[in-house]
Amino acid sequence: MASLSRELNLYVFETCQAEHIALADLLSVAEERVFGLLFVILALPSALPIPAPGYSIPFGLALFILAVQLMLGWSTPWLPHRLAKHPFSRQKAQGILRAGTPWLQKIEAVTRPRMTYICKGRIGNLILGAAIALMAISMMIPIPGTNTIPAMGIFVLGFGLLEDDGVMSLVGLAICTVGLVVSTSIIGALLWGGSSLVDLAKIWLNAL
Repeated sequence: MASLSRELNLYVFETCQAEHIALADLLSVAEERVFGLLFVILALPSALPIPAPGYSIPFGLALFILAVQLMLGWSTPWLPHRLAKHPFSRQKAQGILRAGTPWLQKIEAVTRPRMTYICKGRIGNLILGAAIALMAISMMIPIPGTNTIPAMGIFVLGFGLLEDDGVMSLVGLAICTVGLVVSTSIIGALLWGGSSLVDLAKIWLNAL
């Protein structure tokens, strides 16, 4: 089976000739890896260190819906028609893919099927789905700092599911834990005052 990076590049740069791409269009490259593929694709724009305005909320909502279905043990994902057909420009998709392909290839180089019970077992799906759902909620919060780390966690978890790699899934859970702590500290600082972990990190770095 071809790598995810190759399949996405082939579709976005060659196969697809339309000016806009919808989430439903990407299902054509998913095959049996559909949940993992969608988690990776939907998290990628927010996980990259490049501006991706307008994607965090609709993609975060789609990720949340998919995460609930993973928790319920569904084998085939479902999205509301409006979300599934939500268009984004092919040019923008190409730009994101150019920036994201090196990261995809680096992760592909270290992933392989191992500890597969974490990715395929009922309990594993419940835990991974719950983590993705929490991170998706964080992505939808319109506050700076609550998007990137959660999206990175979902991105890595998606790769774990994509490659049946339990070790990669555990790494993703660790990133999600960091994202939860950081997002909670930011929201707490806004609601009750004080400094968030991000503010404290900036102060520490400036001191160095």
